[in-house]
Amino acid sequence: MQTPKIETQTLPPPPGIIGSLRAGFDVTASHIAAILMPIALDLFLWLGPRLSLDTLVQPVLGYVQQGMNANPGFKPEDVTSMMAIYQQSFKAFNMLALLRTFPVGVTSLISGKLPGLTPIGTPAITQVNSYLNLVGLIFLLTLIGWLFGGAYFRWVAALVTPETAPSTGRAVVQTIFYSMIWVGVCWILGLPIVFTISLIFMFNTILGDVILVILAFISMWLIVPVFFSPHGIFVKKQNAFTSIISSFQLARFTLPTSSLFVLTIFLLAYSSNFLWAIPTNDSWLTLVGIFGHAFVTTALLASSFKYYQDMTAWLQTVLARLRGTVPTPTQTA
Repeated sequence: MQTPKIETQTLPPPPGIIGSLRAGFDVTASHIAAILMPIALDLFLWLGPRLSLDTLVQPVLGYVQQGMNANPGFKPEDVTSMMAIYQQSFKAFNMLALLRTFPVGVTSLISGKLPGLTPIGTPAITQVNSYLNLVGLIFLLTLIGWLFGGAYFRWVAALVTPETAPSTGRAVVQTIFYSMIWVGVCWILGLPIVFTISLIFMFNTILGDVILVILAFISMWLIVPVFFSPHGIFVKKQNAFTSIISSFQLARFTLPTSSLFVLTIFLLAYSSNFLWAIPTNDSWLTLVGIFGHAFVTTALLASSFKYYQDMTAWLQTVLARLRGTVPTPTQTA
């Protein structure tokens, strides 16, 4: 039996990263209205009212501080410094930032910051006064984030692939299912992993560090399929579960190239955020950062849809040609 030779020179080259980025920025510049949703969210988080956990959390931090002071392993000055940081963080935290959901959600510059004063003064602050209200608000804000996130992703995808984009209603419904799947995965797998690692660190820090390194390598392999896991919903009209499976299949065959694309997206987004975050929150120049962030992140999202579409088509072509090189039973007899 003779093994057939695969003529790799006849295979088309994979989609280029630069070409996908150029297409994403071009389509965003041509349809500038696509950046309105990120702008609206940032303006709301920046200038609008805020939901604070300060009243609810401060008593809890007081009990924690008492417990740490009673422990001889903690220095009093270290405890005081640590508690001051926590108190200031919770005082500045805005629960409305939960409207920025991951991995599907409307992009936001302000959600990652702790804004204080604004150009129009101190915003109205509403305190969350019960744990029941806290749970209800987390559920409600997350659901709203999923709804707007699905609509935003569908809007951008329709600009790149108008012939295959789903309806807004279908995209939103599948986004909710998709997000619920990942929430379930995080609860089922994430919490036991965090709990186990915490126990290991209590008994052996060296073993804990080794396990963290192993998990870091595993997470590097998972970044690509997780990044593209929602794209099938918006580019190929797939349901949430099929979209996740398709992203893992795509990563299996295109991991080196796709990982470079995802790394490029992260580097561009991360580095540009330093520029957009330069103005202080009480300056109207923050508007420049909000507009710039909205444009760049929307363009990068459009680029990812373009890359996903082209890479999927390329992979189908390559697999079809490779199957064509396999000899039939009569040829190998």
